[in-house]
Amino acid sequence: MARIAGVNIPQNKLVHVGLTYIYGIGEKFSDKICNALEIKKSTRVNQLSDEQILKIREYIDKNFSVEGDLRRENSLSIKRLIDLATYRGSRHRKKLPVRGQRTRCNARTRKGKAIAIAGKKLTPLKK
Repeated sequence: MARIAGVNIPQNKLVHVGLTYIYGIGEKFSDKICNALEIKKSTRVNQLSDEQILKIREYIDKNFSVEGDLRRENSLSIKRLIDLATYRGSRHRKKLPVRGQRTRCNARTRKGKAIAIAGKKLTPLKK
């Protein structure tokens, strides 16, 4: 099993797809890695030689910030915004959308599942 940047890459996947399992590497960067190391996109991970896996590992370590380092960097930048008491930091603290999206409706991904309000009943119409 190929282990790159602390992640086990699935054996039966194509190389450029398997590299996207690493946090911080998407399709664009996986294509860039394959082109730089002259690895065909049609190659599967289990067909890679040990030398090629080592080259991929070294290339990623040298050129990209991935996995734990990238997660730490992102969390520290969010923490900095919160500590500075910026508007964006306050939105992060309240777990609301940060980039200007509306919250009257939608925003369920960020806010979480809707919560029913207890005791809010419709009053019957008077006759």
